[in-house]
Amino acid sequence: MNDEAGVRLGAVEQTLMIPLYGRAVETRKRRPLLSDPRAVQIVESLGYDFARMKAFASGATGAVLRTVMFDVWVRRFLAEHPGGTVVEIGTGLNTRFDRLDNGRVTWFDLDLPDVITLRCRFFHDTDRRRMLPASVLDPAWVRTVQTGPGPYLFVAEAVLLYLEPYHVEEVFRLLGANFPGALLAAETGGRAMADSVNRNDVIRTMGARMTWVCEDPAEMERLGVRLLESRTFLDPAPELRARMPLRFRVMSLVMGAVFRRRVRSYRLNLFRFARG
Repeated sequence: MNDEAGVRLGAVEQTLMIPLYGRAVETRKRRPLLSDPRAVQIVESLGYDFARMKAFASGATGAVLRTVMFDVWVRRFLAEHPGGTVVEIGTGLNTRFDRLDNGRVTWFDLDLPDVITLRCRFFHDTDRRRMLPASVLDPAWVRTVQTGPGPYLFVAEAVLLYLEPYHVEEVFRLLGANFPGALLAAETGGRAMADSVNRNDVIRTMGARMTWVCEDPAEMERLGVRLLESRTFLDPAPELRARMPLRFRVMSLVMGAVFRRRVRSYRLNLFRFARG
């Protein structure tokens, strides 16, 4: 557990500080890929020791790129279904609703109770946005989400990789059984990616460990989903690439040249569940 500034989080939950810090740092840059003043506010008021994150600058930058790549799919969903429902699985201290809200979407932020307790310091429920303190593996939250209008998009950013493989399958089956036709945006990582994450000093200090290894996201189709899109950091969506600052393009080229196997083993995927 971590007691800094009253923050009490488990090993995996502590990793939420990495993307939060990354978004705050990115926002302060002259030409940010993502502007997130709420992240800056939270970092400044939280009282958490972010010094260790400075040694993990590449990881924080990668987390920003991951976030905006997921944002592309959320924006597309809202453009096609402005009155639909979005569910953030493992929401942490993400600000995606604040950044992408179209004034009509119904939104649920789902995470473990200790994370939601922390989140409640900075965010509040509204008539279209609600926080749900529960494990994604606990089906009790399903009925609440089903009160939201379809269609549904589930976003699992930096979550499933830390679950045991059989728990990942439980999540897919739970969503498929209760939300036929829904979309799921989620990452997969191969062995090269897992080994890299598990050797990282910051991740090891937090006590987190990447436990689900998936070399090919198409493997998940055996669980009743169809893989619609799969991308790496080397091939972001065209609408994102068009506005990426030069430093991100250079970073992608360097990563592709130096860490080619690792980068290509980490994929951001969009799945659709069978319609039943």
